[in-house]
Amino acid sequence: MSHPREKSILFLSEHLPYDVVFDILTLLPVKSLIRFSIRKFKLLPPHHLTDVFDHVALGLAYNSQNNNDFKILRLTLVWEEEPRVSVEAEVYTLSTDSWRRVVISVESEHDIGSINYIYRSSCLFFNGALHFIVACWAYYFILSFDVNDERFREIMLPPNYLDEVGYSEHLVMIKGSLALIIFGKDDYYGITGVCKIWVMREYGVVESWTKTCVTTDWVREFYGCIDNGELLIKTTRLVSFDPESLKENVLAIEDAKWVGYTANSMESLVLLDEISL
Repeated sequence: MSHPREKSILFLSEHLPYDVVFDILTLLPVKSLIRFSIRKFKLLPPHHLTDVFDHVALGLAYNSQNNNDFKILRLTLVWEEEPRVSVEAEVYTLSTDSWRRVVISVESEHDIGSINYIYRSSCLFFNGALHFIVACWAYYFILSFDVNDERFREIMLPPNYLDEVGYSEHLVMIKGSLALIIFGKDDYYGITGVCKIWVMREYGVVESWTKTCVTTDWVREFYGCIDNGELLIKTTRLVSFDPESLKENVLAIEDAKWVGYTANSMESLVLLDEISL
């Protein structure tokens, strides 16, 4: 006797008015809403800058202050006269579905000139801005791009940054602070690894960089940091590593390629081609 009643309820739920569905969804917690999948892909229009060196850095940012929009910053090495190279930038905005070029202008105490190198693996979205490690000849610094006012700014790296030798450098967020991680080897044969972590305790203040150095197994891949400050790394297996307690938690995941997308995820209800909730 219960089957007809269940069928009737299901039938009515399929025909709820749009405004009723909207009201229901707006009352749900975000973590419940992200269970819904729109199952759509967005094909971006052609960009303007040509990457003749095949050296491009991309950063995806969520702009919460401007109609919950998304932006992509694309930094590209381009030829100039003499010959020499420099970095130019363009921004894609989801709401307009278009690319536009932006000028990289940075106020600095140093004579920066033209940026001529980008660390492609260093992009981090943090504090409303995208961050990249870049270089102007022998001067290295963090280039930040505020997605709200679209201004570029300089953040200085630790004073002894160039004294360190490593094979992998990453900008990350550790417990709410901007941080720089360098993985290197602690011995000649490279069996033992070393992880050097600088944390900027006060955002934008170079004097607030503090350093920690810990020994690890040889790190083959780095996937990011999780909320509690642990590092997702791959040695001989995938582990979460706590740089404070030095404890490792083995993660029983065979294919770890997708893990890097989980460390810096952000909940959002922005749709690709419809009205966003």
